[in-house]
Amino acid sequence: MTVSAKICGIRDETALDAAVAGGARFAGLVFYPPSPRYVTPDAAARLTSKMRDRISLVGLVVDADDSVINSILDHMSLDFLQCHGKESPSRVAKIKVKFGLPVIKAISIGGWEDVDQAKEYEADADWLLFDAKPPKSMTNALPGGNALAFDWALIANHTWKLPWILSGGLNANNVAEAIEISGAQVVDVSSGVENRPGVKSPARIKSFLDAAQAM
Repeated sequence: MTVSAKICGIRDETALDAAVAGGARFAGLVFYPPSPRYVTPDAAARLTSKMRDRISLVGLVVDADDSVINSILDHMSLDFLQCHGKESPSRVAKIKVKFGLPVIKAISIGGWEDVDQAKEYEADADWLLFDAKPPKSMTNALPGGNALAFDWALIANHTWKLPWILSGGLNANNVAEAIEISGAQVVDVSSGVENRPGVKSPARIKSFLDAAQAM
């Protein structure tokens, strides 16, 4: 099985260079101001200008209105939009039509009921991304990037109509087990390759990509 990877929350050239050099398929740019991984559209455009043809660029938004997405796309081209909030299937469909980009819809997984909810997006999204649902007791939880994993067995042995990505609490030490249990062919990491929130480690990016690609 060939496994590819997305390095999310990239904010500087060092991290982007490490992702490209390590063979990452996707680079995620977070356009959500409360996140420590937030990058402005202007900064993201400058950061990725030299790498445009070497890696697929994913713009992560959270319950964004059209004006926010327009402001991003006025500065740069993206290959995908990632909806990481509570966007409904109809909102995902409208984003696809209006902006002409494939949409990755993130689904927060805490139990079987969340897996069932994911099926509601199969007619409108282009990809699904499974992330860990933060517990209600977690203060200042972000929509993603909380360094939390979920029970990977919850999504194992499912047949999805769309390609999908495994996310949530992954790192170089557990990604092989996560792939083996879930059957993921694409994995996503953010906090698991950081020295501290928002600061990526090139060494950790390399270790993660090596571990994923060894599967």
